[in-house]
Amino acid sequence: MLQQTVERLNPIAGSEKVWVITNELLAAEIEAQLPGVPRGQIVEEPVARNTAPACGLAAFLVEKENPDAVIGIFPSDHIIGDEPRFLKIIERGITLAASGDVMVVLGIEPTRAETGYGYIETGDDGPKDGLHVRRFTEKPSRNRAEEFLAAGNYFWNSGMFLWSARTLANAVREHLPETAPLLEEIAAAFGTDQFEEVFARLYPKCENISVDYAILEPRSAKGEHHSRLYCLPAEFGWNDLGSWESLYEYQVETRLRGDEDGNVAETAGVMTLDANDNYIFSPKKFVALVGVHDLVVVETEDALLIAHRKHSQDVGKIVKELASTGRTDLI
Repeated sequence: MLQQTVERLNPIAGSEKVWVITNELLAAEIEAQLPGVPRGQIVEEPVARNTAPACGLAAFLVEKENPDAVIGIFPSDHIIGDEPRFLKIIERGITLAASGDVMVVLGIEPTRAETGYGYIETGDDGPKDGLHVRRFTEKPSRNRAEEFLAAGNYFWNSGMFLWSARTLANAVREHLPETAPLLEEIAAAFGTDQFEEVFARLYPKCENISVDYAILEPRSAKGEHHSRLYCLPAEFGWNDLGSWESLYEYQVETRLRGDEDGNVAETAGVMTLDANDNYIFSPKKFVALVGVHDLVVVETEDALLIAHRKHSQDVGKIVKELASTGRTDLI
């Protein structure tokens, strides 16, 4: 999927223009997977600090060389079904992002009341088929997600953004005033013998926050017609394989797996009786499903997860609880 993320962008930006923000555990493998990306542009975070510092660092690095360059943020766990259409939408977004102090977010028309995604409320029509953004809402309750779905003017936040290096860097300076100087100093040291020491010393001091909370939400608070924040509706067969529910849907939709009752099973064998729409991962065991519906069952060497498919995003809450109780061996 990482390779696909880079390859689908090749018609617009070759591998030599790609930057990857990762960690030291993955850097060598990523270098092997992406031989066209310059090694110096695979940046190893000394600690994880969420997406705002990562995106901000990229902005300051690129701003040094070309402040007008349009930066696209593309998570590497996305499925794109219609790549030609994807490229056309990205090209429109680039044109819009290059027009000034503009931020562009790709919005996906929701198909269900998903509580694990952020939502974009849109307003009036804007330029380049974009829509003015009214506000962002991160991971709403199920009731609110159902209201958003019914309203018709909400989109899922895809996590794909377009903006100039200058626009993003200035937004970090405005909304993360304590983190911005740290990132600027790190970027200034890039390419020197001091870079690793400066990076390791300063990056842990950066605020641990997502770009959605840190930049997009306060930007949208400026008002629909003053934020210069636009949503491009993006219908190109998108799926974010960030939850068991989305993985289940992808495998059913693409017919990779799934029986006539909608059960997806990656097991050593399976038998079903009056069971439908379940996702089962148990590669070493035979599994029998009797009278159960809409479940996620995942077995690993040391743990067993059982959840309702509609609540699969809440697994993150279990992870946080395990961390707080010291059960890091299970994370």
